[in-house]
Amino acid sequence: MTREFENIGESLLNKARKIRLVITDCDGVLTDNGVYYDNQGEAMKRFSIRDGMGVERLRNLHGVETGIMTGETSGSVVKRAEKLKISHLYLGIKDKKAKLAEVLEETGLSAEEIAFIGDDTNDLEIMGEVGFTACPGDATIFAQKAAAYICRERGGNGAFRELAELIILSKQT
Repeated sequence: MTREFENIGESLLNKARKIRLVITDCDGVLTDNGVYYDNQGEAMKRFSIRDGMGVERLRNLHGVETGIMTGETSGSVVKRAEKLKISHLYLGIKDKKAKLAEVLEETGLSAEEIAFIGDDTNDLEIMGEVGFTACPGDATIFAQKAAAYICRERGGNGAFRELAELIILSKQT
């Protein structure tokens, strides 16, 4: 086991080993929780290249799919999902728990085969329904209390990649 994950318990690794789909919130997880506005509205968001590599490694090494589920309807999120070939993109979702039921139906997966990483109160209900939960190291205290795994990395700065590497490691042990 790598030093980064040496304190991860066997129970958590067993949960991670079952994951076949990782769903992430966007703002505060894939981004640094900031957004740039100009006089026409949202101009851009900052995404981590390392997080993108985490998406690719999950898919290429173990066939784990990824998805983004966000309350926002942002063109930059669509472009990022296209670039990373993210297979499940859910925009404008205000009730993530209800959307999860649709995802389970659509994919044929069980809830224990899905991981979710979120950072704030709008993620709590779905976090209570999936097999593995995580949050960035700078997530709200509410998300930290709901997460089985709190990443050391911050949102938009490698938190998703850290979760991806944990899942990859679990499937190799």
